[in-house]
Amino acid sequence: MGTTETTKVFIENKEIPWEQMAEGVKRKIMSYDDNLMVVKVEFEKGGIGTLHQNYHSQITHIESGVFEVEIGEEKKVLSAGDGFYIPPNTIHGAVCQEAGVLIDVFSPMREDFIKDK
Repeated sequence: MGTTETTKVFIENKEIPWEQMAEGVKRKIMSYDDNLMVVKVEFEKGGIGTLHQNYHSQITHIESGVFEVEIGEEKKVLSAGDGFYIPPNTIHGAVCQEAGVLIDVFSPMREDFIKDK
């Protein structure tokens, strides 16, 4: 198993800076190795995770807020405590209806998230 210099064994939220992604959306890359990545994404009300697809498997836990989530051809409103699974190569996105935080888990890690670091 390969690891990188940024793999954190103990992940302290206050030590990780936010990155602005889009209007009303910012993220923190919490920790990762070659096979797994955890990312915290904070949305203001009305923030949009635009429709896209990637080859990774993804599971997302809704830490807080309310989101309309679209996966493939299906849309569902989910809230704090809920979650969703996105199969590889499936179009997906979210619209924040009540400010909140998503915890995204990717396998393998998202190289595109760290290429500019």
